[in-house]
Amino acid sequence: MEVKIIKEGDVNVFAITGRVDTSTASHLEDAVNAYFTVPGAKVIFDCKEMEYISSSGLRVFLSAHKNIAMKGGEFSIRAISPQVKAVFDMTGFSKILNII
Repeated sequence: MEVKIIKEGDVNVFAITGRVDTSTASHLEDAVNAYFTVPGAKVIFDCKEMEYISSSGLRVFLSAHKNIAMKGGEFSIRAISPQVKAVFDMTGFSKILNII
């Protein structure tokens, strides 16, 4: 898995490539942790190149959502593939997280 941070105006976009699973979720978590402390942060996870997500990866997404929201920020997910979207739907995360 690879994470690139791209600035789009005042939004920090985390472009995720590959698989987010037990062995890579901590890398994603480390990449976004700095943004949990920034009040009003706007974060988008761009999942266009994400191939797979496990429960460990889902935990990182939920944690990012909660921590950013607690600081008055905005968290969104975009460009989810149909197979990854199916995991979000099956687990109910589609109803919790802002998927654009």
